[in-house]
This record gives sequence, structure tokens and C-alpha cells, in this order.
Amino acid sequence: MPKITYITFDGNEHVIEAPVGTTVMENAIKHSVPGIEAECGGACACATCHVYVDDAFKEITGEPEPMEEDMLDFAFEVRPNSRLSCQIKVTPEMDGLIVRIPERQA
Repeated sequence: MPKITYITFDGNEHVIEAPVGTTVMENAIKHSVPGIEAECGGACACATCHVYVDDAFKEITGEPEPMEEDMLDFAFEVRPNSRLSCQIKVTPEMDGLIVRIPERQA
């Protein structure tokens, strides 16, 4: 099972084994990772699961689809590596994925 490391703004790390086919957001919620609220339940309608994808994994996680890009307009402190974690499906290639949670979601 791929491991994902969630790093909160204060530097705390949460390493989680994530089943393939689930989303980065689902695993954060299941394991109570602070800063991932997912108020819309993963429907790409709120931007409360915003994360920064580590540069080493940007290509593997892919680019945001148009709907996700639109929703990122509502996120705080958007960067080129910003994604909504509800839109990142876990694949075997994502083993070791690192995502950082923005300060405003702390």
C-alpha cells in the first residue's frame, strides 16, 4: 500500500498507508489529519482539503482539471503545486507522496 506523508504547517508529520483507488483527502479524514476539513465530503465544492504537492510528485499526481482549478480560486495562498486532495486518486506510483497543509487551514 502506498504511504502518504501529510505535513501540517507546524511541521508535524502524519504518515498513512493509503489504499489504491482512494483519494488523498479520504485518507486524511479517516486518520484525522489536522487541517483537512473536506466540508463538501469530496465533491470538489469547497477547497477545505487544499494541499501543496511536493515537487517530486507533481507529475505523478497530475494537473488539476478545470473544475478543480475553478475551486482553487476559493483556497487561500494558492501556489503552482496546489491541489484539492479530494481530486488526487491514490495510485501505486504515489508511494512516498508528500503533501503539505497550508497555514490558513491549521
